[in-house]
Amino acid sequence: MSVRLSKMYGMEIFTDGGKYVGSAQDFIIDLESGEISRFLLEPLSSSKERTKEVLKEKSVLYKNVKSVEDVIVVTKAK
Repeated sequence: MSVRLSKMYGMEIFTDGGKYVGSAQDFIIDLESGEISRFLLEPLSSSKERTKEVLKEKSVLYKNVKSVEDVIVVTKAK
């Protein structure tokens, strides 16, 4: 699957069961592979505590992405 990162900003994310998860607000990219590792439902902050919370509660692993078309479909919300 190949989609421009700029196209994915703001896209709605749903589970494959139809539950709305949020929208893609930011991304974590593995610089070695050049691939996305996580979709973030809120941007990271400068606070270490808040960053941990966002990564744990407000992100989706890219390996759980099933489809990126008009919306992003994932197998698991977290």
